[in-house]
Amino acid sequence: MGTHKVESLSVFFATTSIACFTYSVLALLLLHVLRPDYAPAHHMISDYAVGRHGWVMTTFFLATSCGCLMLLLGLVRSGPNLIAARIGTLLLGVASIGLVVSAIFPTDVRLPSTRSGEIHDMSFLVNVGSILLAIVLLSVSFGSQTRWRPYRRTALILAGLVVLAAVLQFLTLHQGAPYGLTNRLAVTVLLAWLLATSIRLRAVARE
Repeated sequence: MGTHKVESLSVFFATTSIACFTYSVLALLLLHVLRPDYAPAHHMISDYAVGRHGWVMTTFFLATSCGCLMLLLGLVRSGPNLIAARIGTLLLGVASIGLVVSAIFPTDVRLPSTRSGEIHDMSFLVNVGSILLAIVLLSVSFGSQTRWRPYRRTALILAGLVVLAAVLQFLTLHQGAPYGLTNRLAVTVLLAWLLATSIRLRAVARE
């Protein structure tokens, strides 16, 4: 009975995380339609939180935060037991908190910088660093458990793309570079990893 309860909760956490990340994808796509005045090449996605329809971007941050929290709880119950995996799930928790901070404090679209923008920039660095490490540690750990082993290759490929996209993001963070496009690439592969892992978690919990 205890094992059945754990699996049922894991299915719930996985399903909720899938719903949250799916909403994040749809909200981001919708914002590109609602704000055609923001050229994708020269605007980070955080800029959508400023001005018209800013609440949609705020809900994106909150949904992604909730998705990371639900994925964390599911992995604690049905994920690998390696120390690396536990550290990875802890870092997902850090990212979840950081995303709430990003939602509360909008970025600065134009100079001069504000206190809100500075806090948002700090949370951006924390979010990227924590979730990047979480993805790498968890992807490597998936090979340690039979139920997760078939997913390890997919997770590692997506993790490699996330790392590459993050490197491109930081290399283009200067005037004149298409930092907005690399930002969208990084968010896309990041959400792909989170969604794929949530789907695998639900499958593992149902086995």
